[in-house]
Amino acid sequence: MKEYIIRLVYVEMLGHDASFAYIHAVKMTHDDNLVLKRTGYLAVSLFLNDDHDPIILIVNTIQKDLKSDNYLVVCTALNAVCKLINDETVPAVLPQVVELLGHQKEAVRKKAIMVLHRFYQKSPSSVSHLVSNFRKRLCDNDPGVMGATLCPLFDLITIDVNTYKDLVVSFVSILKQVAERRLPKTYDYHQLPAPFIQIRLLKILALLGSGDKQSSEKMYMVVGDIFKKCDSTSNIGNAVLYECICCVSAIHPNPKLLEQAAQVISRFLKSDSHNLKYMGIDALGRLIKISPEIAEQHQLAVIDCLEDPDDTLKRKTFELLYKMTKSSNVEVIVDRMIDYMISLNDNHYKTYIASRCVELAEQFAPSNQWFIQTMNKVFEHAGDLVNVKVAHNLMKLIAEGFGEDDDTADSQLRSSAVESYLRIIGEPKLPSVFLQVICWVLGEYGTADGKYSASYITGKLCDVAEAYSNDETVKFAGQFSLRSSVHEVEA
Repeated sequence: MKEYIIRLVYVEMLGHDASFAYIHAVKMTHDDNLVLKRTGYLAVSLFLNDDHDPIILIVNTIQKDLKSDNYLVVCTALNAVCKLINDETVPAVLPQVVELLGHQKEAVRKKAIMVLHRFYQKSPSSVSHLVSNFRKRLCDNDPGVMGATLCPLFDLITIDVNTYKDLVVSFVSILKQVAERRLPKTYDYHQLPAPFIQIRLLKILALLGSGDKQSSEKMYMVVGDIFKKCDSTSNIGNAVLYECICCVSAIHPNPKLLEQAAQVISRFLKSDSHNLKYMGIDALGRLIKISPEIAEQHQLAVIDCLEDPDDTLKRKTFELLYKMTKSSNVEVIVDRMIDYMISLNDNHYKTYIASRCVELAEQFAPSNQWFIQTMNKVFEHAGDLVNVKVAHNLMKLIAEGFGEDDDTADSQLRSSAVESYLRIIGEPKLPSVFLQVICWVLGEYGTADGKYSASYITGKLCDVAEAYSNDETVKFAGQFSLRSSVHEVEA
């Protein structure tokens, strides 16, 4: 029967119906033979979910197995509980699971914690009175039980940080012991002491230290020690370092830790690995929220990531550059953003990039000339993908100026636009939206500074209307702009 059940599991994996075998898998969980019992539980866990009716048939079996003298049977039952028990049947096994928290075997205690965590995820109210048990197991003699306890505590702390502030010292103490290699060698991974426990503890400390200077000060030393001791030659070592940076960016700022974090980020960005570069970009994005000056140290390295062949990395880099942009670096960053936009084939994302470039140009433009040139590049290369609102905003900006009551600056802006558009207007196959902007600007401001006559501007607009006679929108824009120029001629 065991072989048949295993083969039927494979049949279901291939997408075929083997529901006729479900009852036989349930019966196998009743067997006294451990191998058959484990096979039955495994099959039931794969065949059924917690909403299936046959689940009720194994509740009594699970209750019996949880009381077994053989800890392997108990562990098997606990595994099944995690996957099969639903909200309605939680009360039937909860007392026995709680009792197993004091079992002499550490494997049973660990699985009991995992079951309670699963109960919390399914029905938080059913285990809300058991928080003290999690606190107690945090001090368990076995590191595996302690490590398992961190998972439910993390979920609880995420919801209510203040209730667990008193555990900061305990978490720091545990992390210190792990970093100092006081745990058995069996918990090492790639010669790093219990890295997954370190990562979970750092996540918890980040929550507890956020916005709390007093709690954060208790963490500074141990986080700094991990920065120094952690091996950066392995992936798991870099994962721990990344989590340290996330922790540093979340807790109350400490200059020394920020400096150590910046050094690690520098190594990430200089790496040949796409994954490490991505981690460096993400980590830098977190740090600049609390220490913007750090971004300046890595600006060139970040910009170079836009040339990376990895699309995911380039998108992450773009978002970081958007956050880093200010008046002093807008020219370099926006120019590289436009180059990146030109290389894209994804029209939807290209539209998004164009809108971001326009937004930064409007906010940080160092000069009228640069602003107009940038807008021209965006319209020229993004074409009709540019949102019509962007064109309207550009025309509104040219019409209203910079809003600083500086008529000279506004006149210069319009003159720059006219000069630029007269050079561009003769180019073939200009985007429709761009042509509408050009026609409107020339019609409204082509003769404003007296440099060009109304007849000259009118001639240019006529050329546009004739060249794009098949495009009704452009044709209408050209004709509408002609009216303004004709009025100038008549005047």
